[in-house]
Amino acid sequence: MPLYGYVCDDCGKVFEVLVFAGTDRDISCPDCGSGDVTKLVSSFSTGGSGSSSDSCGSKYFS
Repeated sequence: MPLYGYVCDDCGKVFEVLVFAGTDRDISCPDCGSGDVTKLVSSFSTGGSGSSSDSCGSKYFS
């Protein structure tokens, strides 16, 4: 079940929606109720600790 981010084009509220597989529902803003929303592009996180420069194991990619 992916979590998608949206921004309301009417009021500017940024929110997330948990989308269940096989559902095709209309997404609306939780603040103003508008259906005029835009899906945000997001990146994924690999987790782990350390600084961003070496968190992916850059010592192995020389």
